[in-house]
Amino acid sequence: MNADHLALIERHKQLIAHAIEAVDTRKSWSPFKDSPSTKIHGPEKPVAGKAAFEARLGQRFDLEQPGVTHWVGEEVSPYTQEALGITYPVSEPAALVEAASKALPAWAKADPELRMALCAEMAVRLYERNFEMAQAVMHVAGQSYTQAFSGSGPNALDRGIEALAYAAKAMRGVTSRAAYHRDFAGEPVALDKTYTLQPRGIGLVICCASFPTWNAYPAMFASLATGNPVIVKPHPIAVLPMAMVVETCRDVLREYGFDANLVTLAVDTLAAPVAGKLVDDPAVQIIDFTGSPRYGGHLERTVTGKLLFTETAGVNSIVVESVDDLTQSARAIARATCLFSAQMCTSPQVVYVPKDGIRTGAGHATFDEVAQAIVAEIDALAANPAQAAAIMGAVQGQVSLDVVSETRDAAEKQGLRVLREAAPYEHPQFPNARTMTPLVLAVEPQHQELYAEERFGPVLFIVADANGDSAVAEATDLAKTRGAISCYLYSTDEAFIERSVELYERAGANLSINLTGAMWINFAAAYSDYHVTGLNPAGNACLTDIAFVASRFRIVQRRRPIAA
Repeated sequence: MNADHLALIERHKQLIAHAIEAVDTRKSWSPFKDSPSTKIHGPEKPVAGKAAFEARLGQRFDLEQPGVTHWVGEEVSPYTQEALGITYPVSEPAALVEAASKALPAWAKADPELRMALCAEMAVRLYERNFEMAQAVMHVAGQSYTQAFSGSGPNALDRGIEALAYAAKAMRGVTSRAAYHRDFAGEPVALDKTYTLQPRGIGLVICCASFPTWNAYPAMFASLATGNPVIVKPHPIAVLPMAMVVETCRDVLREYGFDANLVTLAVDTLAAPVAGKLVDDPAVQIIDFTGSPRYGGHLERTVTGKLLFTETAGVNSIVVESVDDLTQSARAIARATCLFSAQMCTSPQVVYVPKDGIRTGAGHATFDEVAQAIVAEIDALAANPAQAAAIMGAVQGQVSLDVVSETRDAAEKQGLRVLREAAPYEHPQFPNARTMTPLVLAVEPQHQELYAEERFGPVLFIVADANGDSAVAEATDLAKTRGAISCYLYSTDEAFIERSVELYERAGANLSINLTGAMWINFAAAYSDYHVTGLNPAGNACLTDIAFVASRFRIVQRRRPIAA
């Protein structure tokens, strides 16, 4: 290592140490600020970030990658419904694999502490570009400005740093050398043993459209830190954020004397997908996938002999058995339903309420009163354009609007009660924004075929179930069979909570109990929350734990005799 490498390791030493402490204690910590407030960042950065984003529009995004055959771009802003006009290089998959393979040996030999420091440097530089990133995520995914800044910026970067913490724990836990002494049948044997960490191979990171960076950062840093090159495959309608990530990573690698092709971008189109070719390449040994249950399930069934980490989605549910304050609970449910127009992996889709009503701190509330309390809170959010814009953002694509209309048509055919019609709201800054407030339907357990299917968009089903225990039984069964990333429970009965918790744990569903107040109930905090359990069909990975990182390298040993 040269002086620059040693200085870089020293610069990020404390950051990684703090991250390790945070994952060990599961406390709240972040090296980044997740508020876009000018009081924190100054007035210049938001302006510069927007200008940097706008300068990209209508231009080529040149990454100087190998094997470029042509340029493509399919991104359309959900806020303006106009094409961004940015084109990206399409590289032959074989050329990306070959370039990564050539870069791998030197990267594998690099000191693990240096690799982790380089990843930390990438994270810091990406944070410095976060106002530009917020604009990029807004205009490809449809997230609100504040959510794009925080959720796709510092909160996602925290996941990446979290992966570095586990990489440090996993690799530092392997000694490099040992002296072995033992007596065999009266003859002393002495061996010098050396242990070498070897990467698995090229990592492929397949990103989702709605939250491009969320799982990309931990996947990328987990692979890079453990010695594996990475090919990033963004969704065709959400390329820009990941192109910026790849650009930043390549700049850092070049600056510190490494091959930039350790990180490359595999761009494709909806009509000509490329993921399959990369998945099938023997040199690609690690696959991180975030996206639809359909393709994620296909990968889980067909990928063999490689590491595969998936996060898809499922049917997230809320059981309301009893509450202290109906208004507060209804507000928490409404906010979670409205956040990013329910285009999140943690968005609730089904709310179970006993058909005979619930106990509240103010007395008995009927099923209709509970349902109307939720609807009223949604209406209150939708009626305030500024608040709706900050919470709901925009609908990413027509496919999510189709989810709403198809669900509405199915409800009408079955004669279901519509508690709230879906309708757009007027965005105060972007008059052409694609928006939609939630459709809310009253259903019964016999309509399960309608609500037990993931509907990725602003749709909420309120189920009139027999009682709380019946609701929990169905909610946990759906988690086991259809998948669930996050489940939610409201009850004032500790005995009910206790027997419910066991069922949720068996279903491998993360559970939030009686959450109200300022924090979004579906907020997931790095270093503290384990995102996805890996125990139900919503995904086989647990983000982030030691298992997510440690198997990305293997230990190769050699032995030779020494003097006893």
